[in-house]
Amino acid sequence: MVSSILGETISKSGTISVPMQIVVLLTALSLLPAIIMSITPFLRITIVLHFLRQALGTQSTPSNQVLIGLGLFLTMLIMNPIASEIYTKAWEPMEKGQLTQAQAFEEGSKPMRVFLLRFAREKDIQLFLEISHTPAPARPADLDLKILVPAYVLSELKTGFQIGAVLFLPFLVIDLVIASITLSIGMVQLPPVMLSAPFKILLFVLVDGWNLVVGSLVKSFY
Repeated sequence: MVSSILGETISKSGTISVPMQIVVLLTALSLLPAIIMSITPFLRITIVLHFLRQALGTQSTPSNQVLIGLGLFLTMLIMNPIASEIYTKAWEPMEKGQLTQAQAFEEGSKPMRVFLLRFAREKDIQLFLEISHTPAPARPADLDLKILVPAYVLSELKTGFQIGAVLFLPFLVIDLVIASITLSIGMVQLPPVMLSAPFKILLFVLVDGWNLVVGSLVKSFY
């Protein structure tokens, strides 16, 4: 990963030139969307919200922009303590000259490692250790980010799909009931999905579904 290469480059020289800093900054900015989508709660949140919209059968409502915006704000809310810790332990001391850039990188990566370790499954970590032919460290905290990041992504994909499958079940029951009723009375002019959509939306509104889904998502990270 770029961060690992940067950490090694900084540790060898102790500092980097201004042109190199600009190149690294531009590279980091270009990778920022991928980083936000991959190693933050944004991944799980967007997957679950997408499954929810599919289960409701509302096509493009809410729109992708609304779902992504909601996912970003929830991600900022969840990641705020970690970002504050990184700023306090790494960025501020580096600005004051108390830490070198290599030391600041190492200190800043520690809170992120703790977060990734909480949600990365042991099975996924073992998979990438085998793929990269990396020996298992003595402590989980010593795992390299190049192992933790893909393991976290795989774990979040599985968790997001599990939550999405559970969300589908009550709406699937409504679809089955409506389809059985329409077939039994011989109403074949309208597709059952169109008839069940208002009932699914009504059920979701009556149980205050947005509050339940968003609240459960946020609480799953604490």
